[in-house]
Amino acid sequence: MVRYIILAAVLSLSFLAAGPLVMSAGIVTTGPNQPEELGAVNWLRDYDQALADANKSGKPILILFQEVPGCSNCTTYGNSILSEPLVVEAIEDLFVPLAVFNNKGGKDAAVLKRYGEPSWNNPVVRIVDANGKDLVDRMPDFRSAAQLSSGMLSALRRSNNKVPRYLQLVNEQHQGKEQRTAVATFQTACFWSGEAYFGKQEGVVGTEAGWQDGREVVRVEYSTEATSEKALEKAANSHRYRKTENGKFRLDREPKYYLLKSKYAKVDMSELQASRVNALLGEGKDPSQLLSPRQLAMI
Repeated sequence: MVRYIILAAVLSLSFLAAGPLVMSAGIVTTGPNQPEELGAVNWLRDYDQALADANKSGKPILILFQEVPGCSNCTTYGNSILSEPLVVEAIEDLFVPLAVFNNKGGKDAAVLKRYGEPSWNNPVVRIVDANGKDLVDRMPDFRSAAQLSSGMLSALRRSNNKVPRYLQLVNEQHQGKEQRTAVATFQTACFWSGEAYFGKQEGVVGTEAGWQDGREVVRVEYSTEATSEKALEKAANSHRYRKTENGKFRLDREPKYYLLKSKYAKVDMSELQASRVNALLGEGKDPSQLLSPRQLAMI
């Protein structure tokens, strides 16, 4: 069975592979004793080292200003957004991750002063270049995964770094889930091919194949800001699918059929990612472009 990652996941691939907490060259290595406020990311703890690494690698620096130990907002941010596996992978591989404790003195306090950040504050993220200058606006909304993923995309583009497709899908799902969503149900001749078809439609953030009133249907969740029921109905009509009223729904035993029957079935994916991969496989196309390096390593 495909195992879908949800935004509140508290484990990542790096977390599973890590050993005990190790302090070396300013690095906090993820392990069972990692402060929960830091999530599952391997963070540097030295600002000067982060600048040096950024100069060497050409990567932006993603700075987490965080209370450790912190309030419930701090722990929630660490256990949700900063523990989402694809977000963790993107931070670790595409950025230089730096954690600054805003309730400590010494070097942490000096970095706070440099950026005008308050002490004893809720989580804040800034992304800066190798000279320590902001690449994007300060990100103080600790409730928004979309703010973080959007900022990461913008920072990569502004620093002339490659933007991977998997991170774009992460942001698309974050945006969709934080916007108003609605559900529409469509009767199809075959819900496997129907699910694959709807999975590639713009604005769709999730699909489910199943039964309603004895008929094969696909239940589609979509962002009302990115698309509309009318647009989806028009797309459905072009394939002779018919919109039906939402009702009692029973999920099929083989969800994301094309994905389930492929070599990608054992790969952890986000909901939207799974829908898009399933759609490509249904068309006989290679979906590897939608997967991250760590996901591809699972195949």
